[in-house]
Amino acid sequence: MIDKRLPPLLVAVFVNIAGFSLILPLLPFYGQVFGANPFEIALLFAAYSLGNVFGEIHWGRQSDVWGRRKVLVVTTFFAALSYVAFAFAPSLWIAVAIRVVSGFFSGTLSTAQGFIADVSVPERRAKTMGYFGAAFSLGFAFGPVLGGLFAGEEAVAASFRAPILIAGALSLLASLWCLAVLRDAVPPGGKEAPLPRYGEAVAFVRSQPLLLRLFVISFFGIALFASMEAIYGLWSEANFGWSAQDLGFAFLAIGGGGLFAQLFLIGPLAARYGEARVIVMGLVLLALSMLLQPIIRLPVSGVLLMGLLMTGHSLAFPSAGALLSRNVPPDRQGSTMGLLMASNAVGRIVAPPLFGLVYDHAGHDAPWYVGAALIGLVVLVALQAVRLSPHRRAASALP
Repeated sequence: MIDKRLPPLLVAVFVNIAGFSLILPLLPFYGQVFGANPFEIALLFAAYSLGNVFGEIHWGRQSDVWGRRKVLVVTTFFAALSYVAFAFAPSLWIAVAIRVVSGFFSGTLSTAQGFIADVSVPERRAKTMGYFGAAFSLGFAFGPVLGGLFAGEEAVAASFRAPILIAGALSLLASLWCLAVLRDAVPPGGKEAPLPRYGEAVAFVRSQPLLLRLFVISFFGIALFASMEAIYGLWSEANFGWSAQDLGFAFLAIGGGGLFAQLFLIGPLAARYGEARVIVMGLVLLALSMLLQPIIRLPVSGVLLMGLLMTGHSLAFPSAGALLSRNVPPDRQGSTMGLLMASNAVGRIVAPPLFGLVYDHAGHDAPWYVGAALIGLVVLVALQAVRLSPHRRAASALP
């Protein structure tokens, strides 16, 4: 049995992520309205992550004082306003700035995870996080399709206003839902959590060979996944002539791959092989999907391989986070996991624009090959992590 306070949160997560992901297939085409080049289009992806990292730090701490419900009500409301502003952005750089603001108000995953910690006992927390991951992936599958359906054919601002405003409406719906239905499990008014002690965390991680490798795996893996996501729309438009509508349906495979991995793969595989080996499996899937994309170069493979990319991502990085958490003492959990979140965010901010430059100057296929080669090197690091990590039955598989 799950706590009855959890389903309202999962609904809010689904609706909010549907609104966020609705925008993703539109960005390459919306950027072209302003005459953006691939580097500048990638900035639209990275700008959101820049705001997101500050939002996660601020709202995660603020939720200890205000309560999880109030933070989710306020942030989703202002995120809705940011979508309206984005729909009517007069220039590229104002659009980039709005994406930073939108990312800040959408940086509430740590708040949602805090709610999960409030309503679940420790021995069932990993399983409860699986429900959270499923709601996230389902929203990620639903949103882009909705965005593609309502996008126009022409590369003009008016073609994208309706779906962007729908994203705002979904965010507003999430705010109203949290206001009406969600209830805090822990009374608000607590003490604001201290900022993570990053200096101490860096020294601790450097002294632990397994943790250091897990940080390398997460940083490069998540950075490369975000980069492929950013150039995918440009690449598919150049190779297949896809519009925002076509790309919206293609993103259905991305969300579907994540949902499949969360529901059916990660628990049984981690229970049988341990998280370290599951990380290797996920990275191999990532590398294969990147390598095969420009080689096969067919519309159907363009969709299926992106689903495979998300499947690999959903196997590797939750497993890396779980393995890291299990090898960090309780008194260092906050600072170490905070450092991991910050490190991953830096990767999502820096890498997509760099791969936009690679796409623009080294050829449209170059990002896939560079990404596959880098993931291949990360696999070698993951194999070292397997040797450093004894095989143990994963906590996520506990009944």
